[in-house]
Amino acid sequence: MTPTGQSPETAERDDAASDAEAAPEAVSETTVTVRCTGHVRTELGRSEFEYTFAGDTLRAFLDDLFDDYPELQDMLIAETEADATHSGWAPTPEELPGTWTKNPLGEQTIAFARILVNGQFNENENGFDTTLEDGDRVALVYPFMFCC
Repeated sequence: MTPTGQSPETAERDDAASDAEAAPEAVSETTVTVRCTGHVRTELGRSEFEYTFAGDTLRAFLDDLFDDYPELQDMLIAETEADATHSGWAPTPEELPGTWTKNPLGEQTIAFARILVNGQFNENENGFDTTLEDGDRVALVYPFMFCC
């Protein structure tokens, strides 16, 4: 028996469990190809680069990217419904065909800006919870808009 009254086997299991709880879970890293257009490309000074981040979701990618390039968050992410919608867009019918969903506020892009994963708009996938794998392509699109 140990000084605490436990058998050596029980004490050993408790120590192993404590070690497992104390050890942080290893977070996997994912490397994606980032492609940029328009204003994003101008801001970063490049149109394509590899980016490695901790995690495997679009949300984790954006969190890391915005830590490294904070100016991109203001360029891409809408903080209000007004930021996400342009006044010139056609009104939405009351009943839409199929299943139409909108990303929650704070997870929408500003008007004209879009985020794509492997050529698909993120809102057509799983929003910011879209799973990313090594080699995936993430496009940050904010085209130049010209008016007369």
